Amino acid sequence: MENSHSKKNISRLMFSYGLGDAGTGLVATQFGFFLFKFFISAGLPVIIAGSLLMLIKIWDAINDPLIGWLSDRTKSRWGPRIPWMISASIPLGFSLAAIWWTPTGSVLNKTIYYAIISIVVMTAYTSINLPFAALSTEISEKIEIRTRLNASRFTGSIIAGLTGLIIAGVVLGSEGSANNEYFLMGKISGFIAVATTLISCWGLAPFAKKARRPSGKVEPILLQFKRIFRNKKFLKVITLYILLWCALQLMQTVALIYVEDVLMVPADVAKWIPIPFQISALIGLQIWTRVSNKLNRIAALNYGAIIWIISCTASLFLPSLAKVSGVGFSIFLNTYNIILFILLIFIICLIGIGASTAFLIPWSLLPDAIDEDPEKPAGLYTAWMVLIQKIGIALSVQLLGFLLYLSGYQSCFVDNDSFNIIEQCNSAQLTIRLCIGFIPSILVIIGLLIMRQWDRKLITN
Repeated sequence: MENSHSKKNISRLMFSYGLGDAGTGLVATQFGFFLFKFFISAGLPVIIAGSLLMLIKIWDAINDPLIGWLSDRTKSRWGPRIPWMISASIPLGFSLAAIWWTPTGSVLNKTIYYAIISIVVMTAYTSINLPFAALSTEISEKIEIRTRLNASRFTGSIIAGLTGLIIAGVVLGSEGSANNEYFLMGKISGFIAVATTLISCWGLAPFAKKARRPSGKVEPILLQFKRIFRNKKFLKVITLYILLWCALQLMQTVALIYVEDVLMVPADVAKWIPIPFQISALIGLQIWTRVSNKLNRIAALNYGAIIWIISCTASLFLPSLAKVSGVGFSIFLNTYNIILFILLIFIICLIGIGASTAFLIPWSLLPDAIDEDPEKPAGLYTAWMVLIQKIGIALSVQLLGFLLYLSGYQSCFVDNDSFNIIEQCNSAQLTIRLCIGFIPSILVIIGLLIMRQWDRKLITN
């Protein structure tokens, strides 16, 4: 495979691999920013909404080892990964549309419906995402190629996420209620997810056909645990991954609530707020890829994390906008509001640049950990990496719902003449600020402390 890395082949490989995470990246972005508020607007109590998000991540984690194990043992002319991506693409598209539909009936009926659809959509999600992720280790053993593959992967993921945010901004109305607009958004996003996945499979097929194959050795679960916990590099990588992604997921989930209910930005404007984050994360991904190649990956992590921590701290103390008469963009008639809004966008962009390290660095370090294992079972390590990470995220989003419930957060809309929101109590606003700024900063700092012990031999790469 290494000898086939001509410029033309490299271009096709990077483009195709970038498309492979587009569908699942679009899903992750829309879920991260909108699903919590959608569940609330669909009539679910905040504690149930948080529990559903936890269910999504828990099930996503549970099916990872099984799909990783099955993927490692799949036989086809295109290798073990491509058949899984192809077969799961259409189920992902249909279930992605279905999760944004609002059924009639009681809270119990809605909860059961969303629980079932969540299991379906995350099963299809994992069946694409996990085999796809394993390919970055198997296609090439060169660190430069692997880093570029992961940069292409998350570039495609972030661009797809940006597309999903633009779709949401155009399709969703200002009411923010659960209606056919969400369902339309889901259908458009589902179509994009199917198309990009199938195109990626077509482009990756010749590379996957020649890629390194897993050993196929059957290993009991207890031996898998022993293998993983003996690999010290993997333990460090997965710990970093958990911390960074818990911080990122917590910020994404609470972002719109923070902007609308704490900073008092009208819903018409707030729905566009995630777009600067996505654009800046895309820019940050290119920056940290170059820093990783010029210096090293740990240096890129340190620089990005410092920017992330500073911007999170700034968001913790950002004042609310002043109330004005009128709705929507009338807030910009006030000079004070204009200055604060520009500052908000600036902070969001800094967060995006810093947080992009969560996409690139852990995955670029994973192949090093896999290479420490003589058998190099990429599917197994990839599965356990995302499993442990998703369990951590599941607990963090459940914690968010629990904290908001305890703080007295109210999820109904009552002030339709000005901001389409209500004024939350002081304890709820403080809780939201802690979730958007303080808690993510602490998690990132812990991640930096852990990676200070990273094997110095690997820092030169």
